[in-house]
Amino acid sequence: MQKANKSDKTAIILLSGGLDSITVLALARQQGYNCYAISFDYGQRHNAELEAAKNIARRYQVAAHKIIRLGLDNIGGSALTDDSIAVPMTPQQGIPVTYVPARNTIFLSLALGWAEVLDAQHVFIGVNAVDFSGYPDCRPAFIEAFQAMANLATKAGVEGRQIRIHAPLIDLSKAQIIQKGLELGVDYSMTVSCYAADSQGRACGSCDACRLRAEGFKNLHVADPTRYQI
Repeated sequence: MQKANKSDKTAIILLSGGLDSITVLALARQQGYNCYAISFDYGQRHNAELEAAKNIARRYQVAAHKIIRLGLDNIGGSALTDDSIAVPMTPQQGIPVTYVPARNTIFLSLALGWAEVLDAQHVFIGVNAVDFSGYPDCRPAFIEAFQAMANLATKAGVEGRQIRIHAPLIDLSKAQIIQKGLELGVDYSMTVSCYAADSQGRACGSCDACRLRAEGFKNLHVADPTRYQI
């Protein structure tokens, strides 16, 4: 693939197909970045979010959209990758079983590799430390640590072309994220956030992801465009 022009603001966007990632893509576009999207088929329970990611990538006319196949279901350890672990339908104490071991570390590492190939100096991720279900890889400390590692472990970083990890939603509540997206014209009906969505992308309405999403719209007094199974 042809490298991006060094004078361009070129960015890799981690695009899951969910509410946060579409907001990050819209933000990056609004800030003038030339966006490349990367999504992951990592062995999750359903592909509805990947179909959403494809539609979002087309809507925003990204320069390229890659879907990387991983086998995180081979190691399991999460309700999202192991069918023998039920997705909880009530809030959990501590780090919930929907946490996927090392997921964001792996995702960011692959995005970092593509950034080097493209000579891009920006990677955007939609992690959030306020309404984040307690995941350790959604915290500022994780992003700061990965940022430091990225510029020690890459040819670009060692040669002085540092790659910056952007987490523009890190300090925002779900309602604040939705508000920002609405200001940017985001169509949230395109997104799938549910941990247990059906094949048509309809949400269960009970899992942690559904609860946080619904509360965000409710707190804004904005109609929730989510399609539910019941």
